Amino acid sequence: MEFACSHVVCNWSPDGPGVFPMGPEYDNIVPVKQQADEVPPPLPPRRLRKPRPTSLPLYSNSSFEPPSAPPSLPPPVPPRLDKLEGLTRLKANVNVVSLNVGKLVDTSQDSGMETFQRPVICGKCSAALSCLSSLQKNVWRCEFCGYENSVDESLAALCIGQRAGVRSDDLYLPRQSEDDYQNLEDTLVVFCVDTSGSMSVTTEVPSSNGSVTYVSRLEGMQDALYRALFTIKQRSPHRRVALVTFNDEVVIYGDGTSAPITLRDWALVDYDHIWEKGVTYHIPHCIAETYNHLIQRVKELREHGATCLGPAALASVAMASRYPGSKVILCTDGKANIGLGEMEEAPSLTPSAFTPYFYTQLALDAVQKGVIISVMTFEGTDCRLADIGKLADATGGRVNIVSIGTVAREIQSVSEDNVLATGVKATLLASDGVYFPYEDENNHKLVREIGNVTKGLEITFQFAVKPDFMEFFLQKGMLPFQMQLSFKTRDQHRITRIITEQRPATTCSRIFAGRLNMAVLDVHCAQLCASLTMEGKVQEAQRQLKAQQHLLQQVSKWRPIQKEESMYGNWMETMTTICEDITTESQLTLSDEAAKVVYQMKRASSVRNNNNSSNTVNVQKKTTKKKKAVMEAV
Repeated sequence: MEFACSHVVCNWSPDGPGVFPMGPEYDNIVPVKQQADEVPPPLPPRRLRKPRPTSLPLYSNSSFEPPSAPPSLPPPVPPRLDKLEGLTRLKANVNVVSLNVGKLVDTSQDSGMETFQRPVICGKCSAALSCLSSLQKNVWRCEFCGYENSVDESLAALCIGQRAGVRSDDLYLPRQSEDDYQNLEDTLVVFCVDTSGSMSVTTEVPSSNGSVTYVSRLEGMQDALYRALFTIKQRSPHRRVALVTFNDEVVIYGDGTSAPITLRDWALVDYDHIWEKGVTYHIPHCIAETYNHLIQRVKELREHGATCLGPAALASVAMASRYPGSKVILCTDGKANIGLGEMEEAPSLTPSAFTPYFYTQLALDAVQKGVIISVMTFEGTDCRLADIGKLADATGGRVNIVSIGTVAREIQSVSEDNVLATGVKATLLASDGVYFPYEDENNHKLVREIGNVTKGLEITFQFAVKPDFMEFFLQKGMLPFQMQLSFKTRDQHRITRIITEQRPATTCSRIFAGRLNMAVLDVHCAQLCASLTMEGKVQEAQRQLKAQQHLLQQVSKWRPIQKEESMYGNWMETMTTICEDITTESQLTLSDEAAKVVYQMKRASSVRNNNNSSNTVNVQKKTTKKKKAVMEAV
């Protein structure tokens, strides 16, 4: 776990941008360097002592002697902090935790860690006994909820042992049977390719001799498939590969060695029938044996007809579901207009209740079976990417827009995305009195179903303190946090990783803005604002963006902005542009280009954890330059 701030800030309030509970016990200011031309407001006039009424007689005492020293003056007014240091209100919540899930599920790097059979769990909040726990007469009072648990002394000694301290990182590996073992290469890659009539559209492509060649989308896709198949054969010869195509019917070629199965007419609207046809289609051979057959099938592809994208995606997921950790690569150039998942002419940026149920259900089935779906569309087309992109967003795949010149590179890159873990679930526990804005505001325990995980995945959590608990936490001084990560590895081992640590509590005025981890805060802002935008909460996303941009401005007054922080600033500008277009142009829908950017922001990761971030930045800069390019009229 990586925290954006070294302390837990207790007095941040979500009442609104820049709105905080005021009072003598709370100060809500972060020090920033004062500019030379900024003059603090004048001090209010001092309240003077009232003169003695003249109507009263003066007291007379002949024995009174004047003091030898002059009478004492009233104490001076204490200096104003903003005059000395320059202080500004904290508008962004800096209570953010980042979790590099891609690294945490890769247990091959943690061979030296101590492992245990099973954790000791609290009977109320499900927190695990850890290095922060203490026992009295075999009773463990949970440090998160206060519940008293009876604990066997031997188990307690095993879980706590000599590791008492401020942080622990433990792996729990239950015993596995040999029947659970699965070959790491025993996964499937399904290429689900659009062969509708629009795939015949050509693009000018310059040749090496200076002449111009016209290449159709299908020809570009065929070339990309040739390259991808060759690379898979060279690097993973034991991996299975299958081909599915769709126009006004779905053709399941499988590994190319058997007769294809065609689905048409009524079959295109029967979910169970399509699933059964896909899941029962046997793929017995690896690509080392089927390469020539697949190449021949790809050569024979021809474009015609409509676009039954939904049934083809369903059949592909069903085929891949037999092998956990498999992936489906969906390539199309138009919106689904026949069969399951047919798109209606309705705005794509609407509340989730209006999202086609079919794609939601298919995404859930894919997650449950450990299948990753990546979606690629061609530039200059309208595929309703905001809707079909949900397949990739839910399953851990990629969303991208390609051209004739980039489709081969993108397919190659997606083909190499290996699943590190499936069925991943993250549980974050904090002290009772902590809550999670935008997720669970009534509970100090947050559960997030992540599903499939590939390299570089990073997720963030935002938390805050309830007003009634602020004073208590400040007096307590330290707050515990625990992250429980449950997942299944590629060799089918069910593992639980538990990280526990504690953090000091403080107020905003004690936090130095220049020392905040802006990488964590910026990644969280990108993920949060993208999620709010896709949920239709655009105004709230705008408030979060403004607060983050304000924080970045304050940090820049204390220290130079690093190169990666400038990139994060581009992220904020891009999301701001998209949100402004949505609010000012109410009759416009989220275009494919804008949807691609938003989905990429939902899976944003810090530069140090993701070497592919530069590609995303270029797209965002291009989008920012032309504000209206991301929106299209209905």
